[in-house]
Amino acid sequence: MGIFGKIKNALKKTKDGVALKMRQLFLKNKLGDAFYDELEEILISSDVGVATAEDVVEQVKEEAIGNKVKDEQYVTDLLKDILEDTLNEAPVPEISYPCVIMLVGVNGAGKTTTIGKIANYFVSQKKSVTVAAADTFRAAAIDQLNVWADRAKVRIVKHEEGSDPSAVVFDAVSSAKARNTDVLLIDTAGRLHVKENLMKELSKMDRVVLREYPEAKFYKFLVLDATTGQNAASQARLFNEAVSLDGIVLTKLDGTAKGGFVFSLCGELKIPVVFAGVGEKIDDLVPFDAEEFVEGFF
Repeated sequence: MGIFGKIKNALKKTKDGVALKMRQLFLKNKLGDAFYDELEEILISSDVGVATAEDVVEQVKEEAIGNKVKDEQYVTDLLKDILEDTLNEAPVPEISYPCVIMLVGVNGAGKTTTIGKIANYFVSQKKSVTVAAADTFRAAAIDQLNVWADRAKVRIVKHEEGSDPSAVVFDAVSSAKARNTDVLLIDTAGRLHVKENLMKELSKMDRVVLREYPEAKFYKFLVLDATTGQNAASQARLFNEAVSLDGIVLTKLDGTAKGGFVFSLCGELKIPVVFAGVGEKIDDLVPFDAEEFVEGFF
């Protein structure tokens, strides 16, 4: 399978559940208040945030009533269009070079694996890549990143376990500048978003990059496990407060039956999804596509 279709295919679990509920809804209810109430419930049950679900359904209702439409296909297509517009409320940043991409997130979200996949993606785009092993706390994190760097055939800058992460970032920036590297990817330790001292450490690494490499474009991406569901929004809010997120990388999209929180991230928080992980292989990470995501959702 090419990269197009991977997102849609990964959402099979979500699609199976939502599509069945939609079919049952159209069989049971004519377009009216009960129909729209239940449509809202279907979206919320798929982890679309309440505020986003209410807003989307209100838009569908207004348009359908305004055009005196009762056709099932028209309403479904209308819903898809509005959901796609919701995703596009947060435009994906255009990557320019040289750039630094720092990945942040909670423990277990898949940051180190994602670094390897993103490195492989940029290599496939004919870009030179260096990775920085700034997760110096988790046992074997540096070794794990080393394996992924070897797979992607990219350079790695690392210190001893327990070293100061900001010192790793400093050395990695110096190396990337000296070699005119297109992309520097920074792995960071997983941290609970409620731990203030760990969030301050991210801010320190942020300042090192801004101070030492002002000529590079700096992006901060939050790695989110797609199986997290509604808790993803609270994670995104707190990491956004700490480092001003530029985007999100979804992992394990193929493992969730509820991908609806993505609409809330884009619609309410205005944080775009940049990449989606759709499997275990090194090339199972693709640029996010709003249209394909919506088609996969239904």
